[in-house]
Amino acid sequence: MNIIQKYFPDITSEQIEKFDKMQSLYKEWNSKINVVSRKDIDELNTRHILHSLGIAKVIQFKDETAVLDVGTGGGFPGIPLAVMFPNVHFHLVDSIGKKIKVVNAVAEGLGLENVEATHTRVQDLKHSYDFVVSRAVTNMSDFTKMVKGRIERKGFNRLRNGIIYLKGGDLAEELAPFSGIKIFELPEYFEEDFFDTKKVVHLPYFGFKR
Repeated sequence: MNIIQKYFPDITSEQIEKFDKMQSLYKEWNSKINVVSRKDIDELNTRHILHSLGIAKVIQFKDETAVLDVGTGGGFPGIPLAVMFPNVHFHLVDSIGKKIKVVNAVAEGLGLENVEATHTRVQDLKHSYDFVVSRAVTNMSDFTKMVKGRIERKGFNRLRNGIIYLKGGDLAEELAPFSGIKIFELPEYFEEDFFDTKKVVHLPYFGFKR
């Protein structure tokens, strides 16, 4: 777990234990239901856990914040963020049932009481949240349409309520239609080569039509 502690030296012994256990749980479940590529499973700490925690470098969610993780897959970024922010509620959704099965098993194995996982499409949800997070599910234009109406206007965190998106590459053209965007370059926080082109994109609710 050195790489997590390297960048988050203030995490508690309980969090260290959960991040350590997270790796073994994913390896166990991935042998049954493939949610992480075989190439990536041995790099889980860097390519999935630490990548997810890139969001924790740009915002410290306040207690009682409600976060929706859309297209969570095997639970990223939601599960690592739930460990990092135990007093924040995370709702993880995916349209593929077997992936949610893994999410529920990992959350239970880690004893995470702040995680809810649902097999559904985001368009079928009725509740709204302070933030919607995701890891490059689709382009931003399509994503904003998917999450329309799911974001509360009034917030209480340092960043305005909206979308927090993990994505890589040249995003200039894709993000041109939107206003109020902030882009955080992950190489400013993490030195591993994997993060060379990776970014955290924050799009506040007023930056797109709800």
